[in-house]
Amino acid sequence: MSRASESPEAFDLVIRGERVLLGDAFAPAEVAVRGGVIARIAPLGSMLGAAHIAQLAADEVLIPGLVDTHVHVDEPGRTEWEGFASATRAAAAGGVTTIVDMPLNSIPPTTSLAALETKRRAAEGRVFVDVGFWGGVVPGNLAELGPLVNAGVFGFKCFLADSGVEEFAAVTADEMQAAMAVLAATDSLLLVHAEDARLIEAAPHPHSTGYADFLASRPREAEDSAIAAVIGAAARTGVRAHVVHLSSADSLGRIAEARRAGVRLSVETCPHYLTLAAEAVPAGATVFKCCPPIREGANRDALWRGLETGVIDFVVSDHSPAPATVKDAGHGDFAEAWGGIASLQLGLPLVWTGARGRGIPLERVVEWMSGAPARRAGLTDKGRIVEGMAADLAVFAPDETFTVDAAALEHRHPVCPYDGIGLVGVVRSTVLAGHPIDRDVPRGRLLRWERAR
Repeated sequence: MSRASESPEAFDLVIRGERVLLGDAFAPAEVAVRGGVIARIAPLGSMLGAAHIAQLAADEVLIPGLVDTHVHVDEPGRTEWEGFASATRAAAAGGVTTIVDMPLNSIPPTTSLAALETKRRAAEGRVFVDVGFWGGVVPGNLAELGPLVNAGVFGFKCFLADSGVEEFAAVTADEMQAAMAVLAATDSLLLVHAEDARLIEAAPHPHSTGYADFLASRPREAEDSAIAAVIGAAARTGVRAHVVHLSSADSLGRIAEARRAGVRLSVETCPHYLTLAAEAVPAGATVFKCCPPIREGANRDALWRGLETGVIDFVVSDHSPAPATVKDAGHGDFAEAWGGIASLQLGLPLVWTGARGRGIPLERVVEWMSGAPARRAGLTDKGRIVEGMAADLAVFAPDETFTVDAAALEHRHPVCPYDGIGLVGVVRSTVLAGHPIDRDVPRGRLLRWERAR
């Protein structure tokens, strides 16, 4: 994107281009920004004046900045795993202008008002994109939920199975329902890691370098059973509920039926479930380990159909990074390694590469990765190029190809299952509140959720 400075006019910035995503279609347009907000959208050729003019190249499109509502930043406490500066630089490089940070794996986890304030202090002045925060539901913290809602968390996360870190304990189905009852009164959102702990405990857990052995240790029945429990509890309480990182396509029918019955349920999946397949995971390649696991190719294709039919609402990264020593604990033993995929910077090209190969237009991909997650999280001024919305934008070259170099990615550790693969689509630049993001100047803001009135 080239820029030419002009004398100050009506606007701070005008971006002109032949392909600007307006609503659900690309069109020639000029997008004018004032005070960090999209102030006017006009037909291309209107020659709106501004202090700065940006002209899209012939191979570029303008899209709303992506909204990733599932990111583990890990700071404070495990900043050696990631951190606000490195995570938000990676987000910006991937066209993501807003993230919502998960309540774990930081220490302390965001399960109390005091912990939230600790996390905000750690993030202040260090973020390159806008950042919101989820709270956490753990055994015994029901009294903390109301104060956290009032302090502006966007909702809450709980686990129905072991989270992998001792400071964020799983809840039972009954404890989950009790939290739902509290949150229903505030119209807050409960996010659930839906795997049934009893079925996981009953599965075999051998020390093995074989991916098939790890896959058998996290059976899809565990995911399906837990999702049924989420649906039942949400129906009884009326809460807004959300299933994170869906990996089992077997639950799609149950999810669709619940929605038809009026359950306030949404569902996400992740780029790794849409891109990778269990059959192709090499022995000992623990960089591919995540929970719930990457499943078979046929299951991957069914998840794509779930997106196309609207049963799955959106796609977010579940960026869960760790140092190589943690990802390869046990030297290829899947039972020992940390389970998490680092992919925050690559989400758009990963999903676009898969969608393009299936004949799915870019407009739908952007809706899955920007508009839909913004709406569900209550980020009312994000996710669309519309007058009055935040001027959070990304310039994307949808036909340019590249090969992933993990060492060149912005997240802290060069650990990534996509190293060396070819993808389509390059983010050329990212704009936050009307300013191109500079990787040396942290302009991001800390966001607070406010209940609709």
